[in-house]
Amino acid sequence: MGDDVKTMAAHSGRSRLIDVAELAGVTKSVASRVLNNDATLSVRDETRLRVLESAKKLGYQPHVGARALAGSRTRALALLIPDLTNPVYSRITRGACFQARTRGYALLLAEDTAEEGVDEQFADLVASGRVDGLLIASARPEHPLLNMLPQTDIPYLFVNRSVSGSGRNIIMNLEAASACAVSHLRELGHRHLGHVSGPEVLSPGQSRRIGLMHAAREAGLPDPSVEYGDFSEKGGYEATLRLVKHHPEVTAVYTSTLNQAIGALHALRELGLNVPERISVISYDDLPLADYLQPPLTTIAMPLVELGRTAVNALCDQLNGGLPADLIIPSDPQVVTRKSTARMNPEQSLLA
Repeated sequence: MGDDVKTMAAHSGRSRLIDVAELAGVTKSVASRVLNNDATLSVRDETRLRVLESAKKLGYQPHVGARALAGSRTRALALLIPDLTNPVYSRITRGACFQARTRGYALLLAEDTAEEGVDEQFADLVASGRVDGLLIASARPEHPLLNMLPQTDIPYLFVNRSVSGSGRNIIMNLEAASACAVSHLRELGHRHLGHVSGPEVLSPGQSRRIGLMHAAREAGLPDPSVEYGDFSEKGGYEATLRLVKHHPEVTAVYTSTLNQAIGALHALRELGLNVPERISVISYDDLPLADYLQPPLTTIAMPLVELGRTAVNALCDQLNGGLPADLIIPSDPQVVTRKSTARMNPEQSLLA
């Protein structure tokens, strides 16, 4: 394979990065990061040496246009989101796309998945200078980006995620959203609340859970019962089954996402627990879909489009020489009342 690559490069008159990668027996991304002296790349010394020797053997030189691109504006921003199927991120993305166009940028969208090579591809996008800045709406614990980005010159910030100590978090007031949910349910007479939270390690779920606990204590209510699940229909379904099994006294459930609420409604129907006659359900996130569920779902409306717009503006400020900063969207959460919540009657607690 190595001889074939060398022969092809010689015939073409100019070697390419892929030729270097194939001769060295590595991926194109690894070759790029070695040749760009990416200090965050973890490879063995012999691998690094093999890439350098392959580049020398082939006479590889970075493309002049690529070099120029690395030193100038591409007029492109990248948005990394955790899940393309999550409708919440479609609203954030819409706001970001609109504002990027307004500011003269294209917005590239990438999904952060556990698939092999995704982290490497995104790192290559950063290392090669193909975007001017990054909006990171996904920040898995131990994500390679968390170690890589502080060592680069590319402007970046975190969206709808709070990374401690980063000083560049663009978030909404998630604790206030939970306080709205508690206030709504308390006004309806509910005391024993349940919460379907997201994964324990993710900051949005943590913030909503902390806000819920604080608001319940401020209102003189018992600590809400909590079960954890993925931010998905399946996660909400499974967590609700556990919640009802372990905490039958609960008369109202607050879910951490609308997707989880869909799963929760399905679980309660399966258990024969009528909503809202036996148990009320309220969800963080408001989307048009909530009107068409059975029953229509009471939600907490959040400024998702505004979040996307604000994030792009903050990133553009960095590109123009401004310093990064933590920002909280000033818009207050709002309860959108539909038919999935109702006043608790004394018989509900007896049905537990």
